[in-house]
Amino acid sequence: MSGVLTEPDGVPRCPWGMAAESMADYRTYHDTEWGRPVHGDDALFERMSLEAFQSGLSWITILRRREGFRAAFAGFRIAEVARFTEADAERLLADPGIIRNRLKISATLANARVAAQLAPGELDALIWSYAPDRASRPAPRSAADVPPITPESTALAKDLKKRGFRFVGPTTAYAMMQACGLVNDHLADCHVRAETEAAQTAA
Repeated sequence: MSGVLTEPDGVPRCPWGMAAESMADYRTYHDTEWGRPVHGDDALFERMSLEAFQSGLSWITILRRREGFRAAFAGFRIAEVARFTEADAERLLADPGIIRNRLKISATLANARVAAQLAPGELDALIWSYAPDRASRPAPRSAADVPPITPESTALAKDLKKRGFRFVGPTTAYAMMQACGLVNDHLADCHVRAETEAAQTAA
């Protein structure tokens, strides 16, 4: 039985992408971004940071503040964020355009400093080295077929933590893997499943 939904516009999507009209930006994210391959150290640092901020919250909360996050964190350019000071941390804690969580802000700044010590392209290569063999992963038929963590996300989280990264547990790591196209967890009958698969193959 297919787990996709087809309301309100008749297009089959993963259930989480079928938000009310007031949350149409959720559908846009599902249709145009989620699962598409993301490369580049800064781009992946941004996704890692936003997934960490999402912990315990709805993704729509982060999505609607994404531009605020980008403005607050210098576009998530690793070299710049790594130079943020305690004064910057206090500024961020007062910024209504982001999630003002001291632990998550502190982790983001610490992660930037760790990432800045890596060679150019090393963060990208590290994260993508944990992408599983797509041939070994059948397309999920329903949301129940999509795991919250995998052996690969557990191993990635362990590797990142060993290097000094924070707020990157197996669940957060897997959410990043899904969002950045390391895996394709669009349901089998979702209208963007094939398109996402092709993008991942070409990456």
